[in-house]
Amino acid sequence: MRKPCCDKQDTNKGAWSKQEDEKLSNYIRIHGVGCWRTLPQAAGLLRCGKSCRLRWINYLRPDLKRGNFAEDEEDLIIKLHALLGNRWSLIAGRLPGRTDNEVKNYWNSHLRRKLVNMGVDPNNHRLMTRNLLPRPQIPHGATGILSGDANIHPPAKFQLENDQVSDAGSCLDNANRLPDLNLDLTISVSAANVDKLDHDEGKTGNSITN
Repeated sequence: MRKPCCDKQDTNKGAWSKQEDEKLSNYIRIHGVGCWRTLPQAAGLLRCGKSCRLRWINYLRPDLKRGNFAEDEEDLIIKLHALLGNRWSLIAGRLPGRTDNEVKNYWNSHLRRKLVNMGVDPNNHRLMTRNLLPRPQIPHGATGILSGDANIHPPAKFQLENDQVSDAGSCLDNANRLPDLNLDLTISVSAANVDKLDHDEGKTGNSITN
């Protein structure tokens, strides 16, 4: 178990006074930061080492940048968050004068909402395409289109048109298949008919001769 940095019972809590801020600032300006565990006692402060560290980093250090975030700072935070995620200390390290707590609070209070209004998911920095897709137009009286039913029957009109096309195709097929007109016109003549024809021709020849 990690040893606590100080005895909580003998430390002040709550807001820092102006005299405490001066003691902490004067000590660090002369001796530097050093070890935060031993700094409160050396500086004559009845404060926890963690409290001294946060007070110095977030409020008292001279290179702090006050005021609103500029547009270029916002763009840099968004780009760094896309690469680093919620690693606020690394992001703040690339923003001179800004603290990790300040950057985190600004992200949660302002930049997340800004990305959402732009249609970008602040968690993965991708376009929220689901909100951009138009809703499908459902024909009146149609059922089962959006339910995932694969056995969707076409309308009756569509079936009728298909039937007509199918019938027309069969008629064309029948027209292409013309009947066989190569008829055998050979007349078979019996032997009795041949004799009769010869007799008639003989009579006709005799009458012509006479």
